[in-house]
Amino acid sequence: MKAIGYQKSLPAQDMAALNDIELPTPEPKGQDLLVEVKAIAVNPVDTKIRANVEPEANAWKVLGWDAAGIVKAVGEDVTDYKPGDKVWYAGDLTRQGSNAEYQLVDERIVGRKPESLDFAAAAALPLTAITAWEMLFDRLNIQQGSAHEGEKLLVIGAAGGVGSILVQLARQLTNLTVIATASRPESKAWLEELGAHHVISHKESLSEQVQAFGLGEVDHVVSLNQTEAHLDEIVKALKPQGQFGLIDDPEALNVRALKSKCLSLHWEFMFTRSMYETDDMSAQQALLNQVAQLIDQGVLKSTLGLHAGAINAANLRQAHEQLETGSTIGKIVLEGFE
Repeated sequence: MKAIGYQKSLPAQDMAALNDIELPTPEPKGQDLLVEVKAIAVNPVDTKIRANVEPEANAWKVLGWDAAGIVKAVGEDVTDYKPGDKVWYAGDLTRQGSNAEYQLVDERIVGRKPESLDFAAAAALPLTAITAWEMLFDRLNIQQGSAHEGEKLLVIGAAGGVGSILVQLARQLTNLTVIATASRPESKAWLEELGAHHVISHKESLSEQVQAFGLGEVDHVVSLNQTEAHLDEIVKALKPQGQFGLIDDPEALNVRALKSKCLSLHWEFMFTRSMYETDDMSAQQALLNQVAQLIDQGVLKSTLGLHAGAINAANLRQAHEQLETGSTIGKIVLEGFE
């Protein structure tokens, strides 16, 4: 099968950073599905691993943790899918990724692709939808419906992939007032289109801008990037006994700053369930199916920002380079093998 892989951690601009290669087509066993990959999306995790994690000598590492495709074969213990089913998923960080014509993935973390989306639009969503859903509903324990009437949520770095779906989930499924941050006119317009009640700049004082809207302090903050730089303003913006969630990897985080307001800290990492095969691993299948229904009902929409062409090494290197600028809006998607 065709695949894109690497053997050395190199800058995205290097021709050898990602390579067009041929690998054996894997065979499904147990609860694995063999999926023919139709479209993929690129995430910050891809660029971080490419830059920092080298495979064993002479081995190829295949990245990619967002895909939509068709089930071609199933393992002997599979109960929920059959060949021909159209699916979407983010996959498992400990296994070969979706930058290949065929991929093995455990059925417990696979959902049925939304019928109203093509493969490219669907591929933009799984990893970010899982991350956003788990952050809101599992980590922060936000309740759907009107339970949080009058409460306010601040989302920092909201125009990227996770923020683009998190803003929609919070606006459509809860009664939270959603405040999102952006730094450019086009990203501000994007967030307003997705339903944010207020959009402020993360290049200025967050707490002062929230106050300027007459909103007082906020109940919940989700920081999606540059958390270390924003920590002081996050603490200022939050109400006493508020909740602070994050997904990035700050080099240092002064957690003592949370003490006087008794702020709770919540980390979200969507690969935890698959990495440790937790008892509730199948929750990801369930939530992907829920998100698919919400899309087909017109409640949520795809966050595809850029279609970057066919799935090949040259296009993927460009996508990695673009993602590393930190200025993308929505998701970068590639579709089809040449």
